[in-house]
Amino acid sequence: MAKKAAKPKSSPSFDGQREGENVLFIFRRHMIAMRKGFYIVLILLVISSIPMLIWQYNIELFILPVIGLGLGLLLFFYHFILWYFSIYIVTDQRIRQVTQRGFFGKDVIDLRLSKVQSISYNIPGFSGDIFHFGTVTIHTFVGDLVIHNVEHPVKIYNKLQNAINDIAENQGEYEEINK
Repeated sequence: MAKKAAKPKSSPSFDGQREGENVLFIFRRHMIAMRKGFYIVLILLVISSIPMLIWQYNIELFILPVIGLGLGLLLFFYHFILWYFSIYIVTDQRIRQVTQRGFFGKDVIDLRLSKVQSISYNIPGFSGDIFHFGTVTIHTFVGDLVIHNVEHPVKIYNKLQNAINDIAENQGEYEEINK
């Protein structure tokens, strides 16, 4: 039986990607960042259920929890869109932060890996340890890029450290060649 040749793994691409730039990994914030959306659904459902519980014999009031749930899910969808389309792309040259602002707005920040001084992470106590989220801070000469509610901050920290070490090694080789 002949073995099939493995297909080359294609690297993901994004708008604004430079020629020869390879995507190392992509990550987004933890789902806990959408907790406001979860709270909105819960609060609207509870508030819309109160009249039904007080006046149980009025059958028309049974529609209120359905309306409250529908409105809550609509508002949750908005928070989901903000979470889903806000991503962080790490390439072999830079870190790109794409933040969704409303349905149509978008902020993009690029940070060259060669400008990073250090990286740190913080896990905020018991809840962060249980749900595996924390804050990753990227320190540069110009300021800090603070990413809150990162899923698995230790893994992201290690991957970012590896990317920055690779850049430092490549710059060292480049400087030795130019001497």
